[in-house]
Amino acid sequence: MNYDVIIVGAGPGGIFSAYELVKEAPHLKVAVFEAGHALEKRRCPIDGDKVKSCISCKTCSIMSGFGGAGAFSDGKYNITNDFGGTLYEYIGKQKTMELLHYVDDINMEYGGEGTKLYTTKGSKFKKECIRHDLHLLDASVRHLGTDINYIVLGNLYNHLKDKVEFFFDTPVKTVAIIDGGYEVQCSDANYTCKQCIISVGRVGSKWMENVCKELEIPTKSNRVDIGVRVELPADVFSHLTDELYESKIVYRTSKYGDKVRTFCMNPKGAVVNENTNGIITANGHSYEDPALQTENTNFALLVSKKFSEPFKDSNGYGESIARLSNMLGGGVIVQRFGDLIRGQRSTEKRMEEAFITPTLQATPGDLSLVLPKRILDGIVEMIYALDKIAPGTANDDTLLYGVEVKFYNMEVEVDDKLESLHKGLYIIGDGSGITHSLSHASASGVYVARSISKML
Repeated sequence: MNYDVIIVGAGPGGIFSAYELVKEAPHLKVAVFEAGHALEKRRCPIDGDKVKSCISCKTCSIMSGFGGAGAFSDGKYNITNDFGGTLYEYIGKQKTMELLHYVDDINMEYGGEGTKLYTTKGSKFKKECIRHDLHLLDASVRHLGTDINYIVLGNLYNHLKDKVEFFFDTPVKTVAIIDGGYEVQCSDANYTCKQCIISVGRVGSKWMENVCKELEIPTKSNRVDIGVRVELPADVFSHLTDELYESKIVYRTSKYGDKVRTFCMNPKGAVVNENTNGIITANGHSYEDPALQTENTNFALLVSKKFSEPFKDSNGYGESIARLSNMLGGGVIVQRFGDLIRGQRSTEKRMEEAFITPTLQATPGDLSLVLPKRILDGIVEMIYALDKIAPGTANDDTLLYGVEVKFYNMEVEVDDKLESLHKGLYIIGDGSGITHSLSHASASGVYVARSISKML
């Protein structure tokens, strides 16, 4: 065998797998294969001047590379079992929380010291939310910020680079079962290992589906989250973000009984483009450094949809909606809330008259031509509900960017060791469909690495 352990994917799950293997079993020969670039080479060409929109690079530096899609995210590590995935269903709630705190300790050791840990415990806003039929989920959240998150990743790479062999810009075509282990097949060569950890993230969803078909690993359909990214003056939500930073609020609509939730709140942040398998969607970032902050806050409003019979392709449904947005707007569409309510599209002129400066250059348009009525009705109802705890949310000039879609991998069948039916083949992180966050993906990596260390 070329290696004792091969890790496919250098996102949070892959990084923390490598970290723990180096710590617990330094004698093992470990390699990490990543389709994207090394951290210092990850650069999105969009500069707002010469390049104003996505040019569909061969490898998206925002979505792939060392650090995964989370490298340029807001750097929020949620410490909770209430959201972020269902890892606790496999390894237990107590073990999950222990691992989440362990991941937080490592982040602090490698550059995150001094960042704030926010918590909803004892918050007065929980009672305020309940009064208006909104539900604030319990969590502690460590906010690193995009800037500090990048520093932590750089320090982790420097710690690992001489102990683990990294193959960047080396997409893995497939993983095959061989006598005594596994063969990782790339375009230039094949590599063998005794144990294989697959951690390809959401961007690797289609690849993961193909591998599961080839290896006959059972899967089941997961959900897709569809909605918009809201941008408004930071003062509107400052009373919540100053205390909680990230407030996960859930609302059940009176019209359909659907659940709408806030997601990825970025105080004084910026809205950005995201490229997933050639589809341009909206996302958001924020920074710890005050010099990089804006006057706006952004967050997503998402509605979850899961299909079973006869249609099962939740991701395909989300992709079709996102492609429609791209077709009409050439990318992400932006609309003023007041224009949406009055049934008129936003125009360049109406955008210029608004009392808010957008942080993303998007195409003014009409989201009612893109989002299904049921989803859009739920989002509008949620905005009016949020306006009761954060007056100003339902202002005419509140901006809605569409669409934002969160794709989830098919949920792969694994046991309580996160091991597939093939012994020695582990599937972790968001690529497994089990975790949906930086913190839970990282924790799954630590968990599997400890199992392999004990065994080998």
